[in-house]
Amino acid sequence: MTQHALLAPERWARFDLGQQILQIGAEMQRALKFLRAERMTQLRACYVRAFGLVDLTVQVQQDSHLRRELLRWRGVIAELYLRDEPDPSVHRQALRVLLRLHPESAKQVAVLGL
Repeated sequence: MTQHALLAPERWARFDLGQQILQIGAEMQRALKFLRAERMTQLRACYVRAFGLVDLTVQVQQDSHLRRELLRWRGVIAELYLRDEPDPSVHRQALRVLLRLHPESAKQVAVLGL
């Protein structure tokens, strides 16, 4: 069980959307160091944690358009999860798209060099 599995939706809802996206982004940023074929197990573990945080975010957000975009984004991560080999380009692009969903998190795109 991951640490995020213990995170209740009520607690997650106390974070504003920018903070939620930044925390999902932190998992994706952590995954960058595992973008090698021999580290697929660790990479997939990061994706699983990101799935959990996205699911919590979808659960607590009221905006149906945002929920739809997050679920589309989750689908991209699911495709990355299922690959036999990591795809660093798509991973970085997905992280960039995620961070651009909120003005606060979008500031990190330049900081991270995405």
